[in-house]
Amino acid sequence: MELPEHLFWREHFTATGPVIRDRVTVSNPETARLLAERFVPEGSEGKVIVEAYPGPGALTRALLDLPKNRIRRLIIIENHEPYLAYLRPLAAADPRVQIIEKSGWFWSSYENLGDEQHLLGDVPRIPWDQGVHPSLQFISHLPLDIHGEQLMSQILRSIPDQQWLFQYGRVPMNFILSDWVWQRMEALAASHICKLTIISRAVASSRLIVPHRVLTPYNAHFHPLATASATLGVIPLPRPDNGDGNEMVQMGPFEEGTMLIGRRMLDKWDYVLRKLFVLKASKLRKALPSLAPGAAVLIKRLDGPDVAPDERVDTTKMIRELTLRDWYYVMKVFDRWPFAPEDLLVTDGLSRDRHNRNSERNS
Repeated sequence: MELPEHLFWREHFTATGPVIRDRVTVSNPETARLLAERFVPEGSEGKVIVEAYPGPGALTRALLDLPKNRIRRLIIIENHEPYLAYLRPLAAADPRVQIIEKSGWFWSSYENLGDEQHLLGDVPRIPWDQGVHPSLQFISHLPLDIHGEQLMSQILRSIPDQQWLFQYGRVPMNFILSDWVWQRMEALAASHICKLTIISRAVASSRLIVPHRVLTPYNAHFHPLATASATLGVIPLPRPDNGDGNEMVQMGPFEEGTMLIGRRMLDKWDYVLRKLFVLKASKLRKALPSLAPGAAVLIKRLDGPDVAPDERVDTTKMIRELTLRDWYYVMKVFDRWPFAPEDLLVTDGLSRDRHNRNSERNS
């Protein structure tokens, strides 16, 4: 089944309702072909690609149109029936296509790809010191609302302990995401720095692979069409009159030796970041006691006279001014503090879900 002409998608695909209203997808076939070539460039061989939130499949079709030797299997995760109507014919026509009719938001949609779905059984597990995984790759549109940021955060949090797809190695990733999330990941302005900024920079490299100007005006490339006053959920739709839009990002996990968040340290990083970013306009020395009773002792372990110069942190800095290096040493002294709290349970839905499942498996 061929897709409708992209300028008429709104007549075929509604953009209303809680399930679909915050999703943006590439609609222009020329844009889709450009992205497919950038995501899976010449020289790629035998890729197994997991594509989440594909929409009706403009990018999916462009990926399948690449030389066949580049992609060995394309696993699509989509559960919106109007979109599935345009994806199922692809699976019927091309044996490389496998559709998982589940939401890209739920973690369980990914966890069963190997064991229950047997779609990753022939994917090798590559040790992390042997470079980026040569065949497994993840591609996704991210929702515009807070779920998009939460999904990105959950994926990044899976890297240090080599969970999720990262059990197979340093899996490269490509995302189509909003300017808003990209700005928060990269802290393009001081006001954008947040927990996501620190986690992202600590565990993975990221870069834009398509210049922003190529993807503007927004309405020429994406569905749903935007208007100057339109909003989706809590995040404004990109405004075509001021150049807002989406970014095409390539990411890859760091090697273990260069990753700042070590194994079994994620919960501690998450706890400290959450506690301190609540006080992001406060000086570090004023905020540290909020970590736990007695935590004020950490101040002198960061900038006291006995601290080595290359490990010293200026505790008069405000939380939002701390560099990634500063955060590393804050975490180092917190980890070594014998009175650090033991209850570090993350409270967002995705992480709590993961924590509960891991507890069940280990019991």
